[in-house]
Amino acid sequence: MKMTFKSLVSLTFFFITSIISAQTLKIRVENNSGKAIENATISSGNIVLSKTNSDGEAQISASKIIKGNILVTAYNYAETLYSFTNINTQETTVIQLEKEENKLQEIVITAGRKKENISTIPSSVTILNQRDIQNQTNISTNLSSVLGNLVPGLGTTTNKATNAGQTLRGRQVLVLIDGIPQSTPLMNGQRDIRTIDANAIERIEVIKGATSIYGNGSGGGIINYITKKSPKSDSFHGNTTIGTTFNPIHSSETFGYRLSQFFNGKRDKFSFVAGGSYDYTALQRDAKGKPLGQTDGLSNSDQINLFAKLNYAITDHTSINLLSNFYNSTQHAKYISQTGVYGVTPTIGVPGEDPGQNAGTPYNYNLMLSFSKDNLFQNTQLDVAAYLNSFRSMNRYVASASAWYGPGQTMINSDKKGIRINFNTPFSIGNIPTEITYGLDLLNDVTYQDLVDGRVYIPKMDMTNIAPYAQLKLDILENLIFKGGIRYENATVRVKDYNTIATGANGAGSIFVKGGDIPYNATMFNAGLRFNKYDWFNPFISFSQGFAINELGRILRRADENTIDNLETDPIITNNYEIGFSSRISNINLSAAYYISTSKLGANLVDVGGYLVAQREPETVKGYEISLDYRILEELKIGGNYSFVEGKAKFDDGSKVYLNGSRIAPAKATAFINYKPTEKTNVQVSWVNTGCRNRFEPASNGKYKNSEGPISTVNLLNLSANYAFNSKWSISLGVENLLNNYYYPTVSQYRALDAEYVLGSGMTSSLNLHYNF
Repeated sequence: MKMTFKSLVSLTFFFITSIISAQTLKIRVENNSGKAIENATISSGNIVLSKTNSDGEAQISASKIIKGNILVTAYNYAETLYSFTNINTQETTVIQLEKEENKLQEIVITAGRKKENISTIPSSVTILNQRDIQNQTNISTNLSSVLGNLVPGLGTTTNKATNAGQTLRGRQVLVLIDGIPQSTPLMNGQRDIRTIDANAIERIEVIKGATSIYGNGSGGGIINYITKKSPKSDSFHGNTTIGTTFNPIHSSETFGYRLSQFFNGKRDKFSFVAGGSYDYTALQRDAKGKPLGQTDGLSNSDQINLFAKLNYAITDHTSINLLSNFYNSTQHAKYISQTGVYGVTPTIGVPGEDPGQNAGTPYNYNLMLSFSKDNLFQNTQLDVAAYLNSFRSMNRYVASASAWYGPGQTMINSDKKGIRINFNTPFSIGNIPTEITYGLDLLNDVTYQDLVDGRVYIPKMDMTNIAPYAQLKLDILENLIFKGGIRYENATVRVKDYNTIATGANGAGSIFVKGGDIPYNATMFNAGLRFNKYDWFNPFISFSQGFAINELGRILRRADENTIDNLETDPIITNNYEIGFSSRISNINLSAAYYISTSKLGANLVDVGGYLVAQREPETVKGYEISLDYRILEELKIGGNYSFVEGKAKFDDGSKVYLNGSRIAPAKATAFINYKPTEKTNVQVSWVNTGCRNRFEPASNGKYKNSEGPISTVNLLNLSANYAFNSKWSISLGVENLLNNYYYPTVSQYRALDAEYVLGSGMTSSLNLHYNF
């Protein structure tokens, strides 16, 4: 048989291809110290090729590598894309992964509605990554505690089911879940921080200072919970957690438990994250073993969270996403409060049952459908999201109240529907790289508050808001970045005719108020510069404005006029001026910021004859924040932060008064020592200090007005530890109030109310077993 030249070429090509296909590559995955990383996933083109063994090694077929690239991912490490310049089967390819917590360039979504490096953003940003969240949730799964312990400028936790007094830089904060607003600024129920379980969260982004980028209610800044993401390559994973909490010194009735199960996976173009958790908090006791007072407490409370996020990649550039999250947290108290005397004896819990309905959050439900396309025109990215949020907040039952006649219990009802359309288009002005982010926000927010017996406490407020915006970013010089933007708020709040709630028998004290439309129109501006050439000095300066129709419900419920037109319902326009910097010198990270926040109108809640009334005077809030961490050794890291804020309101006669404790938190200092002796063990000891503050004089009867009480220093020490038996099994231990301090939380001190003079929890331990597959 005669072989032609063409046949010879074909045979040679087949032979070479067969050899290449048979090539096996050896991969070793390790950290920066050369230690092997077990169970790292190696994939290419969305197909999982292998996972590393206990020596960090794996073998993959060269023929399955697409375009010469592999993606390497591992828990607690930043994902790494490795490109082969040539394929060498004789030597082991070593790939080093960077610790997630050590990444130089954090990616932030919240600040500008697009992915941005934190070094390009001219404002203060705090990012809590998965390691930060895990260390804190080992101690407590209460997100109010997690944030209060870590975020400079945010008030410490209240040790309650509410986040009363947890302002950010002295002003209200807007809480989001993947951009969906959770807060109820029309009538602040102060339950918006605890709206999702920590196990459903990938990271938390906190943008500090006034911003209108997400609309109404962000005078102090934004807290955005970024939910867990699905894997980028074909796989199926799960995480199971079972645990218990208890007071190890006074353990009777204190044993709680926690169950959590989450799955995530990807198959071809479809990916998902889904799961749920159940968390039961048993009786809480103080350092001496007494049951805590039950006023807005967490004793005997259940927390349920059901989460699902589905994604379908239509093409490499187009995808749709569906998110659903249900959250419930209610108290089923077996104790009732025995009221103490403010400044003398604490309010404690005694066996009994409240006659009212279970207080807390009966439900908070979020649903969002989003569409993304990153090559619309001229590399323009389009993101469209339609969402709804339905929120119910049940306040505790009271036998008598100054605000209405007789006993009662109120519930805040809030239903939001919205659409967000966001474009980002990159282009150039001459040789200057430029991009513009622009779009439109549509929001309908219906909020009201009534008593469970049917009486209307706050009438239905039906707000429609249309807000176009645009944000420009220019690299005006090398490493000098300018950002400036504008947003136009066009809102109308519709209120029907209503009667204020009676304060006496037979309708006494009730006033008829003629309803109508309340229009709001305002143009918000922001501008900032950041110079990011040098790691050792990365300064910024910025000006930004925020818009808030804040506490409108309180104004309506205390109406003393017969028509809405005569009420002072103007919005709060906040101006935020800030200067700061970040520095990285070797293993030292340092950041600092100073800010001034002003508004011509305020909403400080002051005590007038036993009623909390919104004070509409001009306000100025000032403060500063400093954060520092230092990696002494690869296995040893220390750090901490300090924040201080002060605020005053100014009256027409030129006199000034301090803003009270509900707005201004005392100085806060935190510190931590993190020790990781082996890859399997991690221990962190953290300290939280709240300073003293005494700004107000008692009244002639010797009593302080609501939220004007003096504050004494509080020091708390916490412990968090993790140990991994192997790549699948691990255990965690957390101890809150490690020294079993006997103390009053700041909210118990400044509120100056007998019923709320409740001690903090004594030592509380948390032990959890984790299984990952």
